[in-house]
Amino acid sequence: MSHIFKRFLDAIQADVLTLAAEGALPGAAELAQADFTRVVVEPPRDASHGDLSTNVGMVLAKPARMKPRDIAGLVETRLKQRRDLGIQDSAIEGPGFLNLRLDDAVWHEELRTLLRAGASYGDSKVGGGRPVNVEYVSANPTGPMHIGHARGAVFGDVLASLLEKAGFAVTREYYINDAGAQVDVLARSTHLRYREASGESGVAIPEGLYPGDYLKQVGADLAARDGRRWLEADESEWLEPLRRFAIDAMMGLIRDDLQALGVRHDRFSSERALVQSGAIEAALEALARRDLVYIGTLEPPKGKVPEDWEPRPQTLFRSTAFGDDVDRPLKKSDGSWTYFAADIAYHWDKLRRGTPSLIDVMGADHGGYVKRMTAAVKALSGGEGSLDIKLCQLVNLLDKGEPVKMSKRSGTFVTLREVVDEVGKDVVRFIMLTRKNDAALDFDLAKVVEQSKDNPVFYVQYAHARAASVFRHAAQAWPGQPLDVEVLAQADLKLLTDEAELALIKALANWSRLVESAAEAHEPHRVAFYLSEVAAAFHALWNKGRDDTALRFIQTDDVPGSRARLALVRGAQVVIASGLSVLGVEPAEEMR
Repeated sequence: MSHIFKRFLDAIQADVLTLAAEGALPGAAELAQADFTRVVVEPPRDASHGDLSTNVGMVLAKPARMKPRDIAGLVETRLKQRRDLGIQDSAIEGPGFLNLRLDDAVWHEELRTLLRAGASYGDSKVGGGRPVNVEYVSANPTGPMHIGHARGAVFGDVLASLLEKAGFAVTREYYINDAGAQVDVLARSTHLRYREASGESGVAIPEGLYPGDYLKQVGADLAARDGRRWLEADESEWLEPLRRFAIDAMMGLIRDDLQALGVRHDRFSSERALVQSGAIEAALEALARRDLVYIGTLEPPKGKVPEDWEPRPQTLFRSTAFGDDVDRPLKKSDGSWTYFAADIAYHWDKLRRGTPSLIDVMGADHGGYVKRMTAAVKALSGGEGSLDIKLCQLVNLLDKGEPVKMSKRSGTFVTLREVVDEVGKDVVRFIMLTRKNDAALDFDLAKVVEQSKDNPVFYVQYAHARAASVFRHAAQAWPGQPLDVEVLAQADLKLLTDEAELALIKALANWSRLVESAAEAHEPHRVAFYLSEVAAAFHALWNKGRDDTALRFIQTDDVPGSRARLALVRGAQVVIASGLSVLGVEPAEEMR
């Protein structure tokens, strides 16, 4: 069964087409082809304006060749003729918003639906089983993950879960950057730690190599496996085997860090394997056959031209044909492929696996990559594929307002594992979504564990724990009496009439719409924001019950009213747990 907002959206679309067919709306042909995806039904920003609001008048004004308010008026009349929608009142506001207020019975029935659906409430088929590939983390395999990686890791993991709940078939992917110069630096750094572990004294770590203590164990493990085999060997002999050994060790470290954070992937793809398979040549040949690869000379960079810049013929991709600012080089001056060429091959590989919808989660420093990669995906897919690159801004790690910069283990940065061990994975995951991905985020080790309403993690968890405590007290008040879902679903819900009770039901009913809109916008932070709103509505009702005894959840002398209120508490508990499940956070049964 579709949710309230979808039912009204379907009714509005049907009424518009009927009005057009009857001649009440001009432009029938245009309306039949109109983009109804821009028509929304959602809660108005101001609750005093009603329960639902639609922009149908503004969206259809141009194709219908009518004023928005006039269109809204026609739709309003038609909707109010439908007895099944439960419209109590309506009004046209502003430039043409149609606002609707529904009978309380509509919300009571939605609560009953929620209770019977349980954890599946909010599940959607809007994705239609369409495949989506979400690539996230993809940290270079040169050391442990740092707190900055946590943001992209959580964002990608939660986005994947959100898309799954909305009905998409999701592949969670990690791209191992194991073919660049950085892994050679890793191998050389490992060799130094290996010499140190083999008993050599005074081993110094030169500038440009990785100084972190985490490589000491890697060196010791290598010495335990191979003995003194590589001590006197030339670099040409040990570079490749040590590279493989170190990458495997670092990926083991990274996988452990991801597991500690509760982040999972379905697939790990190797850049080195991709390059060695000839995928770059094959992908660029496919583009060349369409005249999208050519030899040309680029204009000098805008602004200050580097002293070493010189015009030279290069192998270029015609990315300007797909919206980029400039065509992009595919080969370096030494004849080797650019990183961009390898990334083209990687995305071509993903497309050829049958996944036309791609999402890449990257750090903010990759902003210059957005246009060229989206252009490449358009070219590779013949315009059929899409790529959405989500950039995650920096995380500022603080402790009581003061910056935290150094880690004993890494030598240069605070590791993700250190933060998870300090505050717990649930706190890290939730806090990473308390800001939109393109805004910087402050992570204060002291504040994120505070037990106050200003801490969103505590505020939401406290709501779930309070709900759980209500049922523990109910079990004591009525020992042996069943309070399962079906009993509560059969409660006399029309007894829920207070504005705070109805406000909570309406907040819960918005969960299904929120899942769909957040999934389609690729914005998982909306789930964290929504849970804070639900928690606020629940706490408001709880606090109101302190002053008004008639609103208290358990009243032994009012069994019907108590069951109705317990049904509402269970509904809040179900939705909060469902939202936390999408976030990968365990709901609290009690607060310590």
